Amino acid sequence: MTTSLTPAELPAVVRSYLTARDADTAVHTFTDDAVVVDDGATHRGAEAVLSWLHRAASEYTYTTELTGAQRINGDHSLVVQHLVGDFPGGVVDLRYQFTVRGDRIAELTIAP
Repeated sequence: MTTSLTPAELPAVVRSYLTARDADTAVHTFTDDAVVVDDGATHRGAEAVLSWLHRAASEYTYTTELTGAQRINGDHSLVVQHLVGDFPGGVVDLRYQFTVRGDRIAELTIAP
């Protein structure tokens, strides 16, 4: 059953990822064997995730606004963010699907 959440009700590690200001901080929210799927590419393991975070943080300038949050089940959360920036198209709503294992993110899938 899906439950709507306020941002404060999201798992602490998801809130930490969403508010991290740099890649070196954000990488510590992931498990060592984490999998991130973004823009059709899959990144596996801490080194690949860190590389993805560095690229994602430097490729474009943008602002984000959290517009929705849901708990899918115990370990799965969905966050919708509205991005505005200098990337192609300039505006997009992205769905961040998180799988949390313990106190870290094990999987993250980002898609429109």
